[in-house]
Amino acid sequence: MGYKIEKSAPQISEIDQKEVIKEEISLQFHWYLLSFFIIYLGSFFIPGLIIYVYIRFFFLPYFFGTENFFSLFIEIYPLLALITMPLLLIISYLIHIFILGYLTKKFWQLTERISPSKNGIIPRNVNSKTLNFYNIRSFMIKYPKNAVIKGPFPWLINWLYNYIGTNKIGKGTTIEEQFGADRFIEVGKNSYIGVNSGFSSHSVEGIFGNIAYFKIKLGDNVTTSTLNCLAPGVEINDNSYLLPMAGATKHSKLKGDNYYFGVPLRKIFKKKIMDYLKISEEDLIRDSTLNEKKNNNEIDSKKGSEN
Repeated sequence: MGYKIEKSAPQISEIDQKEVIKEEISLQFHWYLLSFFIIYLGSFFIPGLIIYVYIRFFFLPYFFGTENFFSLFIEIYPLLALITMPLLLIISYLIHIFILGYLTKKFWQLTERISPSKNGIIPRNVNSKTLNFYNIRSFMIKYPKNAVIKGPFPWLINWLYNYIGTNKIGKGTTIEEQFGADRFIEVGKNSYIGVNSGFSSHSVEGIFGNIAYFKIKLGDNVTTSTLNCLAPGVEINDNSYLLPMAGATKHSKLKGDNYYFGVPLRKIFKKKIMDYLKISEEDLIRDSTLNEKKNNNEIDSKKGSEN
């Protein structure tokens, strides 16, 4: 007794016919240029106009038009022109950053409506909306990010990411200058992202391979000290500390409440910490004794003040 498998050959040929046809990607440079010039030039229009009007109708006549050198410092209008110039430049810069964020946000929301960001593998040799808008978003965020992080107010990068919607950054989190880390990342509250830490929510599998695109998630009170690299899909839970040059490979998950070192990341235990900090058991005992004395002195001082 047995079962006959019918039409096996047609099934194979049917699969062959439905095989995905691979093709070269046609990069749509007109969309790149359009978004860049609208965002770049549009963000400079209003602050540029303000600076032009100020210089043309106030700074030139009252500062450069003053014939007596000493009048620059004793007359009210030349003095106001001199004092208000740096304030105007700062205000114009902030207006530029706000418009920059606003225009980028509108383009970003448009691309997200057409092809939302989501976890997965993006084939690079098959033309698709997902790949196209992934590239456009990657290009679009570069100038706003660098305009803020390399500007006089780099702490505005938290606002920029949250406002545009590229990343989600919690309150009290500090982000130093870094490479990558400009999209598809969540960071909790009171975290610290150290200098030159690289968070990449995407990675290319080989020279011309597919793109692995997965969100990176960091919990609350997470510290990346410096030169830490995180790959796509990494999740780090609360109260984690990454020692310098430690890195996490794709889809690594850390439970938190510990120190981590090395590549790939792994817990660092008491003995490892002692070796790393070059301290001995006697140092720990001495530290514990000093802390105990300090606490006792504080308690005694409080009792004395109450009496």
